[in-house]
Parts: sequence; C-alpha cells; structure tokens
Amino acid sequence: MDKLDALLGEPSSDLEASLIRILTFVMFVFSLMVLAEGSEAPYGRYARQYKGGCSYPLNARVGWFVQEIPAFVMPILCLLLVNVETSKVHSGLTVNGVLLGGLIAHYTNRSLIYPWLIRGNSPITCITFSFAIVINVVSGYLHGRYLTAFATYSEEWLYHPCFISGIVLFFIGMAVNIHADHLLRMLRNPGETGYKIPRGGLFEYVSAANFFAEIIEWLGYGLASWSLVGLILPLLTMCNLLPRAVHHHRYYHDKFEDYPKDRKAVIPFVL
Repeated sequence: MDKLDALLGEPSSDLEASLIRILTFVMFVFSLMVLAEGSEAPYGRYARQYKGGCSYPLNARVGWFVQEIPAFVMPILCLLLVNVETSKVHSGLTVNGVLLGGLIAHYTNRSLIYPWLIRGNSPITCITFSFAIVINVVSGYLHGRYLTAFATYSEEWLYHPCFISGIVLFFIGMAVNIHADHLLRMLRNPGETGYKIPRGGLFEYVSAANFFAEIIEWLGYGLASWSLVGLILPLLTMCNLLPRAVHHHRYYHDKFEDYPKDRKAVIPFVL
C-alpha cells in the first residue's frame, strides 16, 4: 500500500474508488480557488451589494434548508444503501461510525434546526445557493461513501490520542458554534433587520466567533479522520470562512464607531 492509499483508505481498483480520489482532488482545488478569490460571499449584508448575474434574492430560511439538506441526506443514504456484509460501519462503537455520526449531527443542526431559527430575512443570492447545493451534494456523497465503504481503521485508532482529541475538538467546536449562532440571533428581536455589535462568549475576543468555532469543529474532524478525504472539510471551511471573517471584521469597524478595538477577526489574539 503506497502513502496515498494509506491516507485515502483501503486501496481498490474499481471505478468508484477512482471517483473518490478524483472528487477529493477536485474539492482540494476548489478550496484553494475559494481562498484565492477571497471576496465576501453574496449573502446577507453583502447580497444587496452584489451586482453579478443571477442575483435574485432567495428566502433565507428556505434557501438555507434546501442548500444544506444534501449534506445531511447523502451520508444517511450511503449508510442505508451500503452492503451490510462489506460495510465499514458495524454495530457497536467504531471509528467509521463515530465520524459518520459526527457528520450527521453537524448537518442535523445546520439543515433541520438552524434555518428555521433565523431571525430577519437576509437574502441568499441564487449563485451562492447553487454553489452551496453542488458542494454539499459532492461533499455529502464523498464523506458518506468513504466512511461506509472505503475507510479502514484499526481498532487501536479508536483509542489513539489523535482520534480522541479530534473528536473532543469536533464536539466542542460544534457546541460553541451553536452558542455563537444563538448569541447572533438574540441581537435581533422578532421582525428586526440590520446589524448590531455581537457580545458574549467568544464574541468578546473575535468578530466571527461562529466561524472560529466551525473551523475548530472541522479541524477536529480532520484530525480524528487522519485521511486526505477527512482534510477536505477543514480546508474548505478555512478557505471559505477566513476571508469572510476578515470582511465581517472590517464591516463592523466601518459601521460602528464604538466597536471594540482589541477584538481580532476570527482567531483570538492572533488574526
């Protein structure tokens, strides 16, 4: 087994294994393209400034639900349709099962809960919506299929410091992300629009506490997975959210004269 096979999982010569490798490469390239572009996504406060094609605003709640639901559905379909005899997710506690469970837990919140708690109606442009659907379909299939049919871990990995610390980081990040989203929602009374200075929790240290928490969450997932496929989500998240956090930070400083000067953009005390 060469190094690439060792990182990708069990080697295989079939067509789907090749597809997994191709999609992994495409997602890495796409992540770097997002980072190189570095512009704010045409969503929410930036959607009204967007002058590109296909800029018709979509309802925020419906848009978020539809664009995120593929990342929830695809792993579940992969789990339900996989051959039981060859499945990498066995009954009991396994590395594959824990990673898949974490993935489904994240997107349960992101697709089934978060959209319907949104206050206000910050528009989502259909170009952002379309890109999000494609990425979530590809990512949902890639990770769901990889964990149910290809990734092979030894039993010892379940007790390895990288796996344990990664899973702890993942669930801490998810909890902080949910709390940060709650704090942002509480800035608005029902029916209100507009933006206020976020306060409380990690918002006392960074302008984009929700982004920082999500980055930590997926870094934990990548560490626990210890695979090239598992590194896609942290890479894509960082390439997408770091530039957006910087734009948010500048927006707050431009809009609010009393915005705290000692806050960083996304990484406490660093950036």
